[in-house]
Amino acid sequence: MSTSGLSKAGLDRMHEVMAAHVRNGDVPGLVTAVSRHGESYVDVVGAATVGGAPMKRDTIFRISSMTKPITAVATLILAEECRLRLDEPVDRLLPELAGRRVLTRLDADLDDTEPARRPITVRDLLTFTAGSGMLMGPPGAYPIADALADSGLPGGPPRSAPAPEAAEWLRRFAELPLMHQPGEQWMYHTGSTILGALVERAAGQSFESFLQDRVFEPLGMHDTGFAVPEAKLGRLATVYLNDGAGGLGVYDGVDDSRWRETPAFPDGGADLVSTVDDYLAFAHMLLARGRHPGGRLLSRHSVEAMTSDQLTPAQKARTGPGLFDNHGYGYGVSVVTRRDTPALSPGAYGWDGGLGSCWANDPGEDTVAILLTQKMWDSPEPPPIRSDFFATVYAALDD
Repeated sequence: MSTSGLSKAGLDRMHEVMAAHVRNGDVPGLVTAVSRHGESYVDVVGAATVGGAPMKRDTIFRISSMTKPITAVATLILAEECRLRLDEPVDRLLPELAGRRVLTRLDADLDDTEPARRPITVRDLLTFTAGSGMLMGPPGAYPIADALADSGLPGGPPRSAPAPEAAEWLRRFAELPLMHQPGEQWMYHTGSTILGALVERAAGQSFESFLQDRVFEPLGMHDTGFAVPEAKLGRLATVYLNDGAGGLGVYDGVDDSRWRETPAFPDGGADLVSTVDDYLAFAHMLLARGRHPGGRLLSRHSVEAMTSDQLTPAQKARTGPGLFDNHGYGYGVSVVTRRDTPALSPGAYGWDGGLGSCWANDPGEDTVAILLTQKMWDSPEPPPIRSDFFATVYAALDD
């Protein structure tokens, strides 16, 4: 007898709603997982490639920004070992980022700067308050955005352009001013990229091998990494995007996939591939506050800090109206602070991947929910399939 508190009728409804998105052509295929009180339900719908092989439970997806929580965990492992300190300037290990200049305003010319009032800290990188990040706007709107594009630093979807090695990436990044003073406001993505370089230098080994040794192997995440080996390419899904004419275009295939090889500088914000069972193992570890079947990966206190809202009211206010009305940000995860829908209770946390995935843990409900698709989100606002997924997850709770 099930003790999960998930109703069969609710799970059947979730299947039908998700299958309708596949039938309607919203996504070619998907895998969902809902786990409650230790019982997991995995559902597979559609195809891994349009007109090709069916989706399977062990299909490998490019999880894009769902990489960020894993990078945060790696950083916290090193903090617990005192090889990193949250409020220490990163200058000790990343001297390229010392003595930064900051734009006097976001649309200022690149030479209209002032000195940074303080150094960038590890905490700034974890909370995305280091002073630089993704900037939305048409070409020419912001000189700093144009300069970043001209620098050759990838700024679009994952692996949309080749990345230089870490040292060269940092050199180019350091040639440009910050957009805001360190600690002033939240800016997306770049903090996780820099954390990859910081972990590498603090650990004295490559970022890839540190994740393998300290996160993936202990958790049994054998299909997670920055590249897909030849023997596993048959399980890799093709990623699609809207072609602008109502159809699907290929963003990244299989035989010519950009994920066949590890990049020169793996992006700690976007570059991992994984499967639903691998990410379930990671999510369960966090839900268990750092424990896993083989022991402990992080202390309870580190997980609690990671999954708590770390942004101050001033940081939220400067970031812009509305963005943080019902959530905040911890270390690599969004944290729900106010319930405005039936789904996602206050205290729930997680993150989405722009190539078509989302994940949330809800400690109050002892629940993990994961949706993996291979269709790129069209805008910063997630598509209806995401809201439908979480709506059906919470509608299935029956206790």
